[in-house]
Amino acid sequence: MPNSTLDTQHSRLQGGLAPYLEVFRSGRIAAVCLLGFASGLPLALTAGTLQAWLAVEAVDIKTIGLFTLVGQPYTYKFLWAPLMDRYTPPFLGRRRGWLVVTQVALLGAIALMGTLSPRESPWALALIALLVAFLSASQDIVFDAYRTDVLKEHERGAGAAISVLGYRIAMLVSGALALVLADQILGWHGMYFLMAALMLVGMVTSWFAPEPENPGRAPETLTAAFAGPLKEFFGRNGAWLVLLLIVLYKLGDAFAGSLTTAFLIQGLGFTATDVGAINKALGLAATITGALMGGAWMAGLGLYRALLIFGVLQAVTNLGFMALALAGKSYPLMVAAVAAENLCGGMGTAAFVALLMSQCDHRFTATQYALLSALAAVGRVYVGPAAGYMVAAIGWAPFFFVTFLIALPGVFLLWWMRAQLEATPAPARA
Repeated sequence: MPNSTLDTQHSRLQGGLAPYLEVFRSGRIAAVCLLGFASGLPLALTAGTLQAWLAVEAVDIKTIGLFTLVGQPYTYKFLWAPLMDRYTPPFLGRRRGWLVVTQVALLGAIALMGTLSPRESPWALALIALLVAFLSASQDIVFDAYRTDVLKEHERGAGAAISVLGYRIAMLVSGALALVLADQILGWHGMYFLMAALMLVGMVTSWFAPEPENPGRAPETLTAAFAGPLKEFFGRNGAWLVLLLIVLYKLGDAFAGSLTTAFLIQGLGFTATDVGAINKALGLAATITGALMGGAWMAGLGLYRALLIFGVLQAVTNLGFMALALAGKSYPLMVAAVAAENLCGGMGTAAFVALLMSQCDHRFTATQYALLSALAAVGRVYVGPAAGYMVAAIGWAPFFFVTFLIALPGVFLLWWMRAQLEATPAPARA
């Protein structure tokens, strides 16, 4: 083929990709990435990393079990989200102001955890860990609201993807890296002090991040802050169908993922090292890659087509684990199944977050996003027991086929709602 022809095709390819990738050069996208890092950093410090510290200090297992309750604020954050919609700090506006307030408080609370000892003062540590979880959930409320308010419609896919990237990197830092630092270099106290200092990334970003162009007016009363978001949302045509779609879209993914670790270890005999290296490390890399790919493709596909295509891919990749269950222990098949499932799951997550953002009114973004994301978490939180009974009754291969079937109603509902999703005007932005 002549060089001129190749050059022409290359130029066309670059020209075709350029509009999709242009959004990644936005200052708004950069701010969302760094704020995603700040949002993800505290999570492991009150969960897996804290459990590791308790175990190393030989705290009894009953106490360790009770410590898992400190994560409850993440489940109930919608209860105080209206307060963050109603009131505005005296600096940096309603979103950036609350971000700085929660981040300064997190820096102090995480550092305070580093001054305590699990053996000498376990309940004081539990109380401060609960405070960290509350502040972290509060930061999540405002971050989700800021991301929704600041991103333009064509940037939502990229913004969702890049925030997943920042969040996952932070979880690696406060999870795997934190354990290595605590064990080999800094000790537990020094590691928590370092993690506290990393909250400066979020504080500096919040200070210099762009203000939303149309932030909307804050509710004038507390009553309006609590009742307004519900009244506005349910006043739309097809509101109940949107809620049903939010529950169903990731349900098959949630069922398949709920017992993946147990399947690989107990069902097939892979070692914990295999699972850590392949299911966790490779899975994380694939999720991040999928989110970035999905965010880039959404700029050209549009929200509806992205949700449909990625939803179908999410469903189909569950069959990879069914094939693995039928084939038995196979490293190549395990790698392929894990990579495909997490890649397509990451793409679906980017589109799904963009869907949630598209359903928020700027006046009530904090409350509406918190409520919608809590509803979206129903499947992830409650499918575990049902999945366990299902596997016991029918076995692993049929179970993963059923997860494929469970994913289909969300896809069919999405297809049936096409006209509504494409034609319904965006919520009011007063």
